Amino acid sequence: MEENKELDKMVEKLLAGDRRIAARMITLVENESDEHHGIMQRIYPHSGKATVIGITGSGGAGKSTLTNHLIEKFRNQGKTVGVVMIDPSSPFSGGAFLGDRIRLQKHFMDEGVYIRSMASRGFLGGLSRATYDVIRIVEALGMDIIIIETLGAGQDEIDVIHIANTCLLVMTPNMGDDIQAMKAGIMEIGDIIVLNKADLDGAQTCMRQIKNAVSIAGIKPGAWTPKIIPTVSVASKPEDLKGIDELITTIQEHLEYLDNTRELDQAKYDRAELELGLIFKDELQNIIFKGLKGTGKKRQYLESILKGENDPYSIVDEVLTTYLRPDN
Repeated sequence: MEENKELDKMVEKLLAGDRRIAARMITLVENESDEHHGIMQRIYPHSGKATVIGITGSGGAGKSTLTNHLIEKFRNQGKTVGVVMIDPSSPFSGGAFLGDRIRLQKHFMDEGVYIRSMASRGFLGGLSRATYDVIRIVEALGMDIIIIETLGAGQDEIDVIHIANTCLLVMTPNMGDDIQAMKAGIMEIGDIIVLNKADLDGAQTCMRQIKNAVSIAGIKPGAWTPKIIPTVSVASKPEDLKGIDELITTIQEHLEYLDNTRELDQAKYDRAELELGLIFKDELQNIIFKGLKGTGKKRQYLESILKGENDPYSIVDEVLTTYLRPDN
């Protein structure tokens, strides 16, 4: 009972904009503490109202710099902004290597901006179950816009499309074979393709390659056609920056498209479905391992695999039959 009251107080403070409570809750969620479920059960009804923007692409493409510009533009519009940055996991602690990025330090003292780095924890797509929960917490904190910047693992990094309303795929000139490799899947990743560092040699050739990839993708009539926005996000003079305003306008156009076509409803459905699947997967795994604990069975299973006497699929069938399908 006391625990429930404590969680109620925490959620009340979160909804009032308490950033320290937000940080505490996120830590509890990331560490899968005993309070995890109670926190999310209370927060969920207060989430889901923010616009979520995903930013993905190869390392070194300038995602963090673009994020910095987007924060500034949205703040100039009077909107509050949350940023969730997915960093590579430490192999020892499971925590984020990079922490809150230096590029965003100018926004740390802004009460209208909340920035949080978190570890990918080995998920190839860069998004773990905890990411979904963290975004819900930041939504409940009252942020209007939430930007998810993923860790930059190439084509593995497509999970962001399941949680973002609008996804930005950031590329740079002279990617060479990467352009060819991405043609088949480019439409599934980016609603907006950002050709950053467009002042470099080879930018025009790269633009033609990307436009060609879009043109042959076979987009259905009435569907959104990915827009290609060239940008220069780093320059010695502010007037030499290019494409940032156009990028903001294009993001708004895509959000309006989602509203007008009711695809936003489908996106919310897909997000909820994926969240539910991730929770089921994690909880079922916990149930199985809890059932095996103290029996010595887990070690026996692993040793039988190493000796070539068994395989993981047969073991999973056996365990599921034992714990979840006892009547079969």
